[in-house]
Amino acid sequence: MSVAVILANEQTDRVDTAELRLIAETVLREEGYPESTEVTILLVSEDEIADYNARYLSKEGPTDVLSFPIEDLTPGSVPEIDPDGPPLVIGDVVISPSYVQRAAAAMGVAYEDEMALMVAHGILHLLGYDHEEDDEAVVMEERERQLLTMVGRRRR
Repeated sequence: MSVAVILANEQTDRVDTAELRLIAETVLREEGYPESTEVTILLVSEDEIADYNARYLSKEGPTDVLSFPIEDLTPGSVPEIDPDGPPLVIGDVVISPSYVQRAAAAMGVAYEDEMALMVAHGILHLLGYDHEEDDEAVVMEERERQLLTMVGRRRR
């Protein structure tokens, strides 16, 4: 599958960008999205993600991942697109690897597993998944587990 995963690494922490790209492609493929789908993954510092968090969510401080969907999508319902038309741009995922690394260490989980989770989690949000309600959280977490297993990673 050759979906367009635009990965911009604007920070200095160690990141396996090839693996992150594979995870993004796997999530989109398994959710039934066409090859003409485009997603951006932006890797930023804790200061930058704190700025995004404040500016767009009115929350103070850094976080692990933020998702900015282009439109409201519904899980399991892929929008129809013209195969000869422009790509289906679903949105942006912003991740702070340094924040993820600290959180993984605090939880006693592997950094690589946690980064994989952040990519899957962020993209699932773009596709309409949520975890505001308990029943939504159960569905989203199970889907994350399934997807991470496909790429050899584990969900905490």
